[in-house]
Amino acid sequence: MDIETLIDAVIAREGDYSDHPADRGGATCWGISEAVARANGYRGEMRNYPRVEAEAIYRRLYWERPGFARLAKFAPSVAQELFDSGVNLGPAAAISFLKRALNAMNRNGADYADVDAVPLIDDASLAALQSFLAKRGPAGEAVLLKALDALQGERYVHIAETRPVNEAFLYGWFARRISHVQAANFS
Repeated sequence: MDIETLIDAVIAREGDYSDHPADRGGATCWGISEAVARANGYRGEMRNYPRVEAEAIYRRLYWERPGFARLAKFAPSVAQELFDSGVNLGPAAAISFLKRALNAMNRNGADYADVDAVPLIDDASLAALQSFLAKRGPAGEAVLLKALDALQGERYVHIAETRPVNEAFLYGWFARRISHVQAANFS
């Protein structure tokens, strides 16, 4: 898959216009909240938000800016997982999942140094991931994806526990967001 395919899949999951009363983000279209659309120059009705603008935001804010495009060159499944998590929970949350998992699985620094909590995929993050994958191989990537799913799932449960109206979304988050990663091919 390439980024266009990933964006299409996210938009298919998110759907077009929605304004669920329990959603703190308010009105959304193609999964883009009104606040994000406005911050990126859109002034019209959210019901009419152009899909092409949503696609551009996904590419710029949820793929390029956090560094997932860089990561996709050698760990496409991880990049895909982080992109999708970032769309739903914010790129900083997705990056924190990766860094927490890498830090917890480096055998107290024996395999590679801990990475900092800065919410970007920087050179140190890439080096740590490459070291992890070199040490653990394809099975390690599968384990890392499970760790990312576990952290994402824990975040969903925490959100529902701290704001009970979000229970309206919990089943769907798990059904559509957890363990959806398939092999990806980025060119």
